[in-house]
Amino acid sequence: MTTLIIPGYRGSDKGHWQRQWLLEDETARLVQQDDWENPVLTQWLHVLEAALAETPGAVLVAHSLGCVLVTHLASRPSAAHVAGALLVAPADAERMAVQDPKFRSFAPLPRQKLGFPSIVVASRDDPYMSFNKARALSEVWGSGFVDVKNAGHINVESGFGSWPEAHILAGSLRRPRIDLRTRRAA
Repeated sequence: MTTLIIPGYRGSDKGHWQRQWLLEDETARLVQQDDWENPVLTQWLHVLEAALAETPGAVLVAHSLGCVLVTHLASRPSAAHVAGALLVAPADAERMAVQDPKFRSFAPLPRQKLGFPSIVVASRDDPYMSFNKARALSEVWGSGFVDVKNAGHINVESGFGSWPEAHILAGSLRRPRIDLRTRRAA
């Protein structure tokens, strides 16, 4: 099963746990946006949907604004091709849009169930989203929730290079789901 790595604003720098993942896992693919500096939701969605069309059944591993992209994808038909999503340190696009108009297309944050298995990983001292808002959104999205305590934005600056726990969390999304009506793996 393919893993699609979905960075946020400015992509993931060298040494970032997402970049390390790409080096460690030959089945992982980077969802490469055309312009990391000027995010436009419709353009980023188009790129993500094209990647999903090539790799249906992928697990999405998103960081920061990439998490917001995945939550917007959830309301589109192509979401049916998502096996699951690991949403690490989601960004508060609503607050970011007030501070900088380049993020307006990503706001407001979706507030409905995602329709595929997901896990939100949040830090208590993330400068880009309050812990309480991340937890509340995870409940609205129907996501599992992992508290990594004081881990900043869960990026290179906060000490996250290779991060084996991310692989474990994403792996939990790969398990076959049981259809309770037929008692068979879906």
